[in-house]
Amino acid sequence: MTKTALDVPEDEPNGRKPGDKRRARGDGGLRWSESRQRWIGEITVGYTPAGKRIVKTASDPEKTKAHKKLRDMLRKHEDGLTIDFSHYTVEQAARAWLDEGLGDVVPRTVHKLTSLCTTHVIPDLGKRKLRDLKAQEVQVWLRKKAATYSTRMLRELHACLNRMIRHAMAQEVVFRNVMDVVKVPRGKDGRPSRSLTFAQAVEVLRASETHRMHGYIVVSLLTGARTEEMRELRWDHVELKGQPAALGLPETPPHIAVWRSVRAGGDTKTRKSRRTLALPARAIEALKQQRTRQLREKRAAGDRWVDTGLVFTSTVGTALDASHVRRDFRNAIKDAKGLVAGAWTPRELRHSFVSLLSDRGGLASDQIAKLVGHTTTATTETVYRHQIRPVIQTGATVMDQIFGAQSGS
Repeated sequence: MTKTALDVPEDEPNGRKPGDKRRARGDGGLRWSESRQRWIGEITVGYTPAGKRIVKTASDPEKTKAHKKLRDMLRKHEDGLTIDFSHYTVEQAARAWLDEGLGDVVPRTVHKLTSLCTTHVIPDLGKRKLRDLKAQEVQVWLRKKAATYSTRMLRELHACLNRMIRHAMAQEVVFRNVMDVVKVPRGKDGRPSRSLTFAQAVEVLRASETHRMHGYIVVSLLTGARTEEMRELRWDHVELKGQPAALGLPETPPHIAVWRSVRAGGDTKTRKSRRTLALPARAIEALKQQRTRQLREKRAAGDRWVDTGLVFTSTVGTALDASHVRRDFRNAIKDAKGLVAGAWTPRELRHSFVSLLSDRGGLASDQIAKLVGHTTTATTETVYRHQIRPVIQTGATVMDQIFGAQSGS
């Protein structure tokens, strides 16, 4: 179609009224192209990092159609870049946070946060519009959860929602965080941790003697190392012979260097958790047996063996996870008299270490706290202590006194 003077009224040359300011190219106006014989519409939708304009163009021989194409194209572009945040839900915020907001979080933590969102947050609050979410309804939600779950679980749910909303704030979806005024209620009391009596500890050691977890149980019980520290213990952090005094340096007894754990980055729980522990005689013997057992398993595995350098591994050398340790621990003590194996967990060996030291009258609270890597004695006394008595000695010496007579049993 050829454009003629009849298509544009005399008072509207090129479609503009007298006095109208000409739009700059890219501002959404239309222009007639003689060479292409059609109306061209252009609009700038953004800029590249180098500062170059990003332009969307529409054209048609008919001006009305070209203008409509330009509007439709602009609308599609805006729909691709923006969301109507007035309808943005808690579920959308949760999934966006899980997909984009976790950064360098380790896979185990990603799995945990995903589980919290998909099991609790999304089913209960997911349909709620994020901008309309009230602190009071979150508070009521947490109180209902408190009837079923522990305080620790409630804290994790609170933290999950808090981080999710902060991520949404960073995306300018919302401009307030209702979690700032939401308090974590007290939840159900969890199962109280227990400790083995001396007789029970002897029975556990006896029952596990032929099991591949025996070394793990002995070292954990007699040094108080955490389960995550035991799983990350390496042979190059184990000294079974000790070093005699030389060049003015004191004698170094057999020991383990508790410098790593399975936490993110391999760090121990706190700075004071990084410690070197002398080994009781029974633990030294158990680690020697563990080395011999591991060499046998390495030969049996052949090419399937994975050389991780860890002291406690699977039968092919790979690292143990928490579920493996729980399962093997309960299998190892299933024949212990007077104990229900399924009712005990590996971390209670650490509790037993604290209680046995205290009950024997070997160490004061501050010395026990140092042995188990606590920053202060508060945790030792309120969580781990079952019978604390104020005395002074070293952990390895006291454990030799406690279990020395049973070393051959």
